[in-house]
Amino acid sequence: MLKKVRLVWKIVLLVTILVGLSLTLAKLSITERFNSAVNEHYGESAMIVAKLIASDPEIVRAFYEEEPHLYIQPIAESTRQVTEASYIIVTSLDNIQYSHHKPSEIGKRMDFNSEDIIQEEISVIFQGEGYEGAATIAKTPIYDRNRNIIGVSTVGFYYDDLQSKINSFNNATLPYYLLIFLLGLIGAFLISSSVRRMIFGLEPAEISYLFKEKEAILESINDPLIAVDVDGQIVSVNKKARDIHFFEDIKIDDQLKIPRLIHCLNLIKEHAFHENNLKILIDDQVYIMNCSPINQEEKLIGVVFIFHPYSELKDLIGEVTKIKTFTDNMRAQNHEYQNKLNTIYGLIRLRKNDQALQLISQEVEQRQEFTNFLMYSVKNPLIAACLLGKKSRASELKVDFIIDENSELDIFPESINEQDVMTIISNLIDNAMEAAVREKGEEAKVMISFTDLGPDIVFDIEDNGKGISKEEEELIFVEGYTTKASLNNGIGLSIVKNTLTSLDGQLFISKSDLGGASITLTIPKKPLLD
Repeated sequence: MLKKVRLVWKIVLLVTILVGLSLTLAKLSITERFNSAVNEHYGESAMIVAKLIASDPEIVRAFYEEEPHLYIQPIAESTRQVTEASYIIVTSLDNIQYSHHKPSEIGKRMDFNSEDIIQEEISVIFQGEGYEGAATIAKTPIYDRNRNIIGVSTVGFYYDDLQSKINSFNNATLPYYLLIFLLGLIGAFLISSSVRRMIFGLEPAEISYLFKEKEAILESINDPLIAVDVDGQIVSVNKKARDIHFFEDIKIDDQLKIPRLIHCLNLIKEHAFHENNLKILIDDQVYIMNCSPINQEEKLIGVVFIFHPYSELKDLIGEVTKIKTFTDNMRAQNHEYQNKLNTIYGLIRLRKNDQALQLISQEVEQRQEFTNFLMYSVKNPLIAACLLGKKSRASELKVDFIIDENSELDIFPESINEQDVMTIISNLIDNAMEAAVREKGEEAKVMISFTDLGPDIVFDIEDNGKGISKEEEELIFVEGYTTKASLNNGIGLSIVKNTLTSLDGQLFISKSDLGGASITLTIPKKPLLD
C-alpha cells in the first residue's frame, strides 16, 4: 500500500513538472524557431525584392536619364507596396538616393555606406539599424548591359513589422497552449484526488506522524510480527521478528518464502481460512501463529502474521494442560459412568439386583485396580494423571487400552522436564488411538509399556491400526503432513520431534505384534555432553 502511494505521489509530481516544463519549452522552442524562420524568410524575401529591382530594365535605363529618380521612384514604390517591404532604396555609385519611401529623402545621400557591395560585387543579408529602427536588410549591386556596376538596390523589413506578425502567430496559437495546460491541470487534479482517496484525505505531515506512530507500535509489540500485501510481498517487520534467526535478513519488499504462511495467505485470498492459533515450526522452535486479514473497502489488501513463542508459554501451557487433562478425564469418566449408570438403572428397574451389584463391583474393582497400578508403578504424578486421562479417553472411544503390568517409572531426574515428556507421550498415544479406531473401529487396541531401568527412560506404544510405511516414516515428522482435514493438524509429530531433540532422546518406528505401528521412545536420564 505504502509503495503504491509513494509511486502515485511520484507520478503526480512528475506529471505536473513535465506538463509545466513541456509547455514552457514548447513555447520557447516554437517562438525561437518561429523568430528564426521569420528572420530567415524575410531576409530571403528582402534579397529577392532587391535583385528584382536590380534586374528591372526600366530601372537600369533610368540611371542614364538626367533625373533618374523620376523613373525609379514609381517602380520602387509600386514594388514596395506589392511585396510589403518596409522600404526600397535605389542608390547611385556615389550613394545618392533615387528612390525612398519618404519622398523628401530622394536626392539626398544615403546614411549607409555601400562601398563593400560595390568593390567586392557581392549581395548581403544582415540585421542592422534602418531609418526607423532595427531591420532585416538585403543589398545587391545593380549592373548595366555591359556588366558594369551602376548602383545598389537596398530592401529592408523593420522588426516592428515582423514582431506584429509574430504576435499574430502567438495570439493564434495561445488557445492551444491554454488547452494543453488545462488538460495537464485536469490530469494532475484527477491523479491528486485519487491519491487523496488512497491516503484517506491526510496531509503529508499527518501521514508522516501516522507512519512513525505505526512504526513505534510495531516495535513495542513483544511478539514477532510480519505484514504482507496480497501478493505476498513483505511490507512490515518488527524487531522481535528480526531477532529470529530465520527472519534476521528479511527486508521490506522481500517476497514471502515460508510455505505454511504462503498457504495461509492463499486460503485467506480464497475465503477458505477459518482457523487461527496455528502451530508452526521455525528454526526448531514451535510458535503459535495468528493471521489477521487487512481489508479496505471490503477488498483484501494484505495479511498480518503474529507469532507467539511456544517456549515462552510453557508454564502457562503446563497449567492449562493439567486443567485440560483433568477436564478430559472428568468428561470421559462422566460419559463412561453415565453409560454404566444407565445400565445399572436398567438392571434395577428389571429387578435384577444381583447383576447390578456384580456390575458395580466389577467396575469399582477395575477402576481401583488401574488407579492402584498407576499409583504404585508411576511415581511421577503428571505422567500418572496423563495415563489415567488416556484410559478414560480410550473407554470413550471404545479402545482397549492396555498398560503392561511390568511397567514402572520413577521420579524423573532434574535434567528431564516432565512437561516435555508428557507432551511427547500424549501426542503419541492420541495418534495411536486414532489410527487404531480408523482401522479397527470398536476392536481398536493400544498397548503401553515403560521402564526407567538402565541409563534411559523407555516408552513403547503399539496399536493395531494401519501401521506406518517406509515412505510415511520420512514424512510424518514434517510439519504440515497429516491425513486429517483441519489446517491445525500435521504439527503434533513435529512438536514430538522438536521436544524429543531438546531432551536428547530418540524415536524408533517398527511393525507391532498387534498388526499396526510400534513406536519406541528413549530419553537419556543424563544430558549428552557437547
